[in-house]
Amino acid sequence: MQCGAAIIIMFISLIFIMKNSNPDEIKQVILVRIDIEMGKGKLAAQVAHASLESYMLAERKNAEIAKEWIASGQKKIVLKADDEATITKLKKAFDYLGVPCAMVSDAGLTELPPGTITALGIGPWKASEIDKYTSMFKLL
Repeated sequence: MQCGAAIIIMFISLIFIMKNSNPDEIKQVILVRIDIEMGKGKLAAQVAHASLESYMLAERKNAEIAKEWIASGQKKIVLKADDEATITKLKKAFDYLGVPCAMVSDAGLTELPPGTITALGIGPWKASEIDKYTSMFKLL
């Protein structure tokens, strides 16, 4: 019964996000791998790396979008990526579309082997362009 309730809550959350997502808003999405074991601190650090690196790319590509994102509260959504292939495919897709994104590889100083791809930061950018490829992923 608990599993069913969790699924219903996740489904309702996803519908809420999709219905309340303004296509003109600027947001950032971070996908983090769930197939590798990371402590909570490591996971938080990887998400932070993805957010900052992607923001810096967006600022260089379109300073106005980056400023608008900062001024509007820096909306971020963190989603689950099943594996490295998912992150790699999305990186290629967003690169092709010209949407700024940054793939994070761990330095290997603590929990993970060097070069382990852990996360992908996308944007800040137009929600309408990000949502086309990320709306099917679940919230972390």
